Amino acid sequence: MMDVDIIFKIAGIGIAIAVINQILAKAGREDYALMTTLAGIIVVLFFIIRMISEFFDTVKTLFEL
Repeated sequence: MMDVDIIFKIAGIGIAIAVINQILAKAGREDYALMTTLAGIIVVLFFIIRMISEFFDTVKTLFEL
C-alpha cells in the first residue's frame, strides 16, 4: 500500500516552489527563481529515490534474492 503522505509532501513542495518562483520572477530575480526550482526538484528526487530503494528491497525480499 502506497503511503499517501509522501504525495501530499511532494504536492506541498511543488506549490511552495511555484509560489516562490513566481515571486522571484516578478521581482526580476530569474536566476534565484531557477535555483529555487532546481532545489525543489532535488528535494523531491530524494523522496522518490528513497521510495524506489524501498520498492527494490521489497521485491528482493519477495523473491528471496
